[in-house]
Amino acid sequence: MPTEFVNDIEHNPELQASVIALQNDLFRQALANPGIAGFCLSKGITGNVVFSHNMAARSPEFQTCTLQAVAEFNDFNADNDPHADHTFGVVTVGKRRLFFKIDLYDLELDKGSERPFDPACTERVLTIMDPEEY
Repeated sequence: MPTEFVNDIEHNPELQASVIALQNDLFRQALANPGIAGFCLSKGITGNVVFSHNMAARSPEFQTCTLQAVAEFNDFNADNDPHADHTFGVVTVGKRRLFFKIDLYDLELDKGSERPFDPACTERVLTIMDPEEY
């Protein structure tokens, strides 16, 4: 990669992935921390949480514990995060193994964001599901 592109996010996929990972981490942590939620809003890092059909049928207490587990998750590695953007993870709540996935859409939620590293044109959708629903 030419040196002039090293710090140019438009031309540096590794830099894009690290910025997306940081934003995804903040977005998840905001689920359990109002201070981080305020910071995310101030930086335009926004999105929605969607529970799958099975998750929506679970108790509010289970859902709250699940959100906390997703917010605290930090075990990203080459096996579960091959793009190094922190868009997928596996948590255990009680004895249930659950998946979470963050998709990066355009602001209208019509298609994937063309600039997923740019909060000004990206809306996150965090889906939490049972593995059999994936």
